Amino acid sequence: MQERTALEDQLTAIGRIERELDDQLTMIELGEAEKDQQVIAEAEAALKKLGADVARRELEALLSGEADPNDTYVEVHAGSGGTESQDWANMLMRMYSRWAEQHGYKVEYLEETEGEGAGIKSATIQVKGRNAYGWLKTENGVHRLVRISPFDANARRHTSFASVNVYPVIADRIIVDIKEADVRTDTLRASGAGGQHVNKTESAIRLTHIPTNIVVYCQNDRSQHRNRAQAWQMLRARLYERELKKREVQAAAEQAAKTDIGWGHQIRSYVLQPYQMVKDLRTGVQTSNTAAVLDGDLDQFMEAALAQKAFGDGPEEVEDVE
Repeated sequence: MQERTALEDQLTAIGRIERELDDQLTMIELGEAEKDQQVIAEAEAALKKLGADVARRELEALLSGEADPNDTYVEVHAGSGGTESQDWANMLMRMYSRWAEQHGYKVEYLEETEGEGAGIKSATIQVKGRNAYGWLKTENGVHRLVRISPFDANARRHTSFASVNVYPVIADRIIVDIKEADVRTDTLRASGAGGQHVNKTESAIRLTHIPTNIVVYCQNDRSQHRNRAQAWQMLRARLYERELKKREVQAAAEQAAKTDIGWGHQIRSYVLQPYQMVKDLRTGVQTSNTAAVLDGDLDQFMEAALAQKAFGDGPEEVEDVE
């Protein structure tokens, strides 16, 4: 039913685009015949907007990976740097939540570990909607922030790092075989506000897959049983995503299409001081509208990353924006 709904949506969109294209071309012809520049300008503006819609639909057609249509988990972890990095991790989590809401996706918070002074040490959300993983998988990697720290009494410039990990929610029909002997289960008291129940019961679950050292944590429910079920689902998804990455790396090596990120695993820099600039170090896409980006305007970066992966078009030169 999900696949049928997606196909119907695509077919409906194609029909709408064809009709609107025909209507606007007709309006331009009428405007030229009557020498009405206002009508022509309005029709040209509508065509420009239609072109952007077509370009996005074209990119969505590239989301043909096995797990691209799935819901997704997004994990954010603060790097070294204490309060400053924890605040940056919180800003990133807000950015992805805002992006998801703007695109009609549902967001569910699964886990959040608060920082000592401000921000978060780590957090996990589940983004639900068609192609959620396909779009957000382009955000995997390390994100760097350069700004005047609001936590520094001397108003010095700080550089902070946070990592983003995106992996798909796998369908029940996909079987990931995990030996229980390979998984260590720890029960913990949930952190954060929650009243006496949180303080007196160990409802949070942490699973550690010993062969791969993958760790998942869930505390969103009062029930230990439901948290355990959610944690096992997250672990299966992490192992499935790990296998997908292996396949993608192998395919990329065979096609000689691997992208040179530049250094380490850093994919994007967000500079707020001494100037305003967000630059993707993989594609070269940049913008000075940092406020919009931090408020969820990520489409230009995601689209460029998808196009680069599909067509192999990389930036001519990648430089540090600091």
